[in-house]
Amino acid sequence: MTTITVSEVTETPRRPERTAPRETRLRALDGLRLVAALMVAAYHYGGRGGDVTTAWGSSPKDQFPTLHQYFSYGCLGVQVFFVISGFVICMSGWGRPLKSFFASRASRLLPTYWAAVVLVTAVFALPVVAYKTVSPSDALVNLTMLQQPLGVDRVLGVCWTLWAEVRFYALFALCVVLPGASRRRVILFCAGWTLAAAITQAAHQPLFDVVLMPEYAPFFIGGVGLYLVHRDRRDVYAWGIVGVSFLIGQHYAVRGLWNAGDPNAFAHRTSSGIVLVVALGFLAVAAIALGWLNWANWRWLTVAGALTYPFYLVHEHLGWVVIHALHIGLGLPSAETFALTVAAMLLLAWLLNRYVEKPLTPKLRSALAKAR
Repeated sequence: MTTITVSEVTETPRRPERTAPRETRLRALDGLRLVAALMVAAYHYGGRGGDVTTAWGSSPKDQFPTLHQYFSYGCLGVQVFFVISGFVICMSGWGRPLKSFFASRASRLLPTYWAAVVLVTAVFALPVVAYKTVSPSDALVNLTMLQQPLGVDRVLGVCWTLWAEVRFYALFALCVVLPGASRRRVILFCAGWTLAAAITQAAHQPLFDVVLMPEYAPFFIGGVGLYLVHRDRRDVYAWGIVGVSFLIGQHYAVRGLWNAGDPNAFAHRTSSGIVLVVALGFLAVAAIALGWLNWANWRWLTVAGALTYPFYLVHEHLGWVVIHALHIGLGLPSAETFALTVAAMLLLAWLLNRYVEKPLTPKLRSALAKAR
């Protein structure tokens, strides 16, 4: 999850009049990131059962008799995030040395992540909070962002997506950034990863599953392909990468989320609904890549993009606490509680951005860039 800027391009374009990205800030991509985060928040607050039921005092089905069905599709915001990530990482890694790429990624992710882990751990440790905190040892491991592969209890429910992001960064860094980004190398990376992920799915090898992430790879690869489209909208190979990625990605999304045969499911998503949401995610990033949304150049979209990452980290678990306080403690209706909880998490995200990200990210980036 990155602040969106157009990086310098070092490869000589094949079509100079078409291949060079416009030197403009892609503010629409910032806005889309926040939309994806709000989709995930809608899912966590009203589109699933589990711990959020304790916060509401009953199932979200009872709180949102009609909307809960639509909220259940919000989990697909994660797939939209992965498409955006593929686009942004390819853009930011192009023409950048490995050390600079690592410093940029680490400084962008870690300060706010550390603050979120500490904050959620502290809040859940309060006697008035009904949710169980993790052990001190597990909380410390969470600071490494490696709790998922180590089998440690997670402080942040959403951190599993960061583990997927980190693996994508590593693959892209080793295969593209280290040898030097070029159109040909990026195409080979996308084709090779797509084929390797398909073979991994057939081979049933856990190690390869962890490294190549067959169920998430199409979304990252699709985003990379869309950045190639951004560089040259007539690039047939880039469009081929995007098309194949969508076809495979929608398959994994349907396979993982279509639950028509489960009588105990919280909500029954339709296969066509899942495909539609995935398609809209790809189309939205494609519209940005093609420049169709360049008119959406409002400054507030930059602010929205800046709030997305801290909001995403804290909204789930701390949102439960706020929902309980507002709905059970103060007796506010469901709709007002939902809206105020989102607003409270956005305010907290602004505070984290203002007092954690802005001062610490440049310092950490500079320290990592200078280190030998």
